[in-house]
Amino acid sequence: MQTVHMSMAHSPTVRLRRLARELRKMREQVGLSPEAAAARLGWSRSKVSRVETGRTRASSSDVAQICELFGADSSVRAALIQLAKEVRQRGWWTAYADVFTGSYVGFEDEASLIRQWEVQLVPGLLQTEDYARTVIGAGLPQPHDADDVHRRVMARMARRMLLSRPNAPELRAVLDEAVLRRPIGGTQTMHAQLESLLVSALRPNVTIRVLPYDAGAHAGLEGAFTVLSFAEDIDPDVAYVEGTAGEVYVEGSEQVERYKVAFARIGDVALQPEESMGLITEIKEHFS
Repeated sequence: MQTVHMSMAHSPTVRLRRLARELRKMREQVGLSPEAAAARLGWSRSKVSRVETGRTRASSSDVAQICELFGADSSVRAALIQLAKEVRQRGWWTAYADVFTGSYVGFEDEASLIRQWEVQLVPGLLQTEDYARTVIGAGLPQPHDADDVHRRVMARMARRMLLSRPNAPELRAVLDEAVLRRPIGGTQTMHAQLESLLVSALRPNVTIRVLPYDAGAHAGLEGAFTVLSFAEDIDPDVAYVEGTAGEVYVEGSEQVERYKVAFARIGDVALQPEESMGLITEIKEHFS
């Protein structure tokens, strides 16, 4: 029987994905199909599927029942039941459940490495309050409620704390030059935002690079994306793409690898960090 890896530092979202994967592996190791497992558990086929894909949070009793059916030893049973309990713990972002409706913030909170390619906007983790307020207000139906905008801005500012905490992830951001030149919020807002980028880049865990206009055609033309990697090998990378139609999470290893290769190819033609800081400084002066 497999060893179950756990850590109290993991976010509920990552724990849920891990629990789902461990339960699926356990079923596969004993050679039962989802239909056969459902029949022996007295569950529907859809419940087995939801539990094994993380769409449903398995309760402690569900996990105990699965462990009994699959013959898990006592240590594995105890670890999985504990993991099921931890899945139900609340992450800091649940205080903003009305703002963060997807799983992204939970994955981001657990990531050890964030690779981000942006073509339109400064990444959320690097936005200033005024810049974020302009972006959020522009994206909401008009007229929008000022209190709603303020709450969303405060939620985004809370996310920024991720980069300054003791176990902060490494952020490698590549920005299209257009991100720096698009006058969002007016001259003062852009000047302050670009200055903030320069300050953020001084952090040892933050690398900001710029893809200049003269790079021509490149591997990121299809749009922005993020690849999240985690400290433990048992937690596979996740690629994330956000658009008007909603969020897309890519977890298949081959598909995620394509995004990682694309990010590397974008990096091949982007300015080096020092050159990028020079360009950001130059553009910042245009907003003086």
